[in-house]
Amino acid sequence: MGSLSWKHHTLIQALISRGPLKEKEFHSIFTGVTGRNPGAAKKIFDKYLLEINKELSYVHFELRACRDQYDGQVCFGVVNNVSDDQSKLGTKYSVPQIAFFKGIIEAIAQDEAAQGCISSFDALNIRLENQLPSEASSSQQQVPPAFKNFSMSQKEKTLDELVRDKWLCRTREGNIGLGIRSLLDLRSWFRNNDVPSCEVCNEAGVKADLCPNKGCMVRIHKYCLKNLLSQRDDKVCSGCGKPWPLGRITKEEAVEAAVNDEEEENETQATAPRSKRRKLRSHRDSAENRSSQASLASSSGTTGRRVTRSVAHLS
Repeated sequence: MGSLSWKHHTLIQALISRGPLKEKEFHSIFTGVTGRNPGAAKKIFDKYLLEINKELSYVHFELRACRDQYDGQVCFGVVNNVSDDQSKLGTKYSVPQIAFFKGIIEAIAQDEAAQGCISSFDALNIRLENQLPSEASSSQQQVPPAFKNFSMSQKEKTLDELVRDKWLCRTREGNIGLGIRSLLDLRSWFRNNDVPSCEVCNEAGVKADLCPNKGCMVRIHKYCLKNLLSQRDDKVCSGCGKPWPLGRITKEEAVEAAVNDEEEENETQATAPRSKRRKLRSHRDSAENRSSQASLASSSGTTGRRVTRSVAHLS
């Protein structure tokens, strides 16, 4: 990676050493290293990421971004694109620990209710022998001793380590969910295991809202629902064509999202040069005027554009 500067290497090292970072943290590091604010210099920020990924591709790594499905925040991380046995040997986890983790992510990802979590009790009672080939798991003699001797205390310790390393997370209710590292790293695993994807963003819908109509398999992330919110109190499901009531669960969150966007914009203005601040204020005023005009137009009977997606092929 000789063509990358020390600034590129610093960004890569920050993600590798600290693990996946929230967008705000990564932007802060980018500003400290380059002296540029990503909000005011998006083209420069995107160029850095493109240059980094071009070099990382030679060693089968990728700097990737995704949303945390539990809070909707964008995160950045460096992931390994190789999933063969040789790459797995580089992990610090033992074979029984990996089997324990695999059992947990399967239980979470394959939940038809898309709750995105399981209870700590269910996690600790995952059976490791279920991760063996069917012919081996049917015979107790072929179950490795390491699996049989994997105690409850070892499971508790492993659970803590997986949460600390961001492979898993603990929800506000105390349940076990997928950590941001899993959401970044297991994209192909979700596809290969037929985990239904979000109707809007096409990412795996591990934690999502389901269409309220029985028989419809459409699911949408809660933060994607915010983007679908319009002035109407309901919206038609693109899967079954029946109304999907969005207003009851998203209007307050949409207001909160608008407040967060305002705070981010103010933060961007605070760190931008004075001349750029004037441009940003001018741009914001112009956007507000366009928004007001759009609101007047919609009240006169303009219909919203339907959001669709291209269905991914799941093998």
